[in-house]
Amino acid sequence: MTKTKEHPEGTFPVVYQCRLPLSTRTVNHLADLLRRHLKTIRSRWRILPPGKIAVIVLAVLRHDQRLADMAGGNGVSESTVRRWRDELIGLLATQAPRLDRALKKVAKQGGEVVLIDGTLIRTRRRTGKADRRNYSGKHRTHGLHFLALIDENGRLIWISAARPGRTHDNTAAHQVHILAHLRAAGLGALADLGFRGLDNDILDPVIVTGYAASRTHKLTPGEKEANRVLAVGRAPVEHGFAHLKNWRILTKLRADPARATQLLRALLVLTNLEVDR
Repeated sequence: MTKTKEHPEGTFPVVYQCRLPLSTRTVNHLADLLRRHLKTIRSRWRILPPGKIAVIVLAVLRHDQRLADMAGGNGVSESTVRRWRDELIGLLATQAPRLDRALKKVAKQGGEVVLIDGTLIRTRRRTGKADRRNYSGKHRTHGLHFLALIDENGRLIWISAARPGRTHDNTAAHQVHILAHLRAAGLGALADLGFRGLDNDILDPVIVTGYAASRTHKLTPGEKEANRVLAVGRAPVEHGFAHLKNWRILTKLRADPARATQLLRALLVLTNLEVDR
């Protein structure tokens, strides 16, 4: 029995080119990161050069390209592309700033407040007990919740660990001790109504939220004006999340949710590389 690499008639793979809207700086950063890692672990070779591997992984993250498609177009196996993706995500995630260091950097640069908000990234519906934990009643979909801190210019400065979709913003903030970190750095935070009750210090609040109307209490003109001013101050939050969600792999996460935290922090590093260019 002989083996041949010839394709049967009419089954030749079709390969197409796709534009990757990222800067050369981002590609070079990822390639250099891989080169240093290979030198550290004394790996003698990869089937493709680091620059090409960086482009493949960035295409997977930016365009949510299927691993099998990228593998077929570059003459490698799907498992190889998966290994490259996980390897580079892990290397990037180690460069993401810690909460205390991120806040101290903002304070050192003369900042006075940060913007805090939570959001959801959609995932596939899971089986078993994890199904109900990942369902968000607010968004009416399955997903993972995470907190983010954004500076006044709309730049992401920190991302929390990913938690089940049903997690409330206040619960996530309590788990990372956000109040203690803000007080230690001497900073305040602007937040939406989802964070009401997080900071009960009336005399010296760290987290500022708006006023909520109820059936028995209508907002006064002063409270409405305060809400308007707060909304203007919080506008950069949407810019920060928009930059992050430009990475289409977050459109509907198909990767293992256990790796979501590493993925988010890796994308934080890549997002800031693109924003700061």
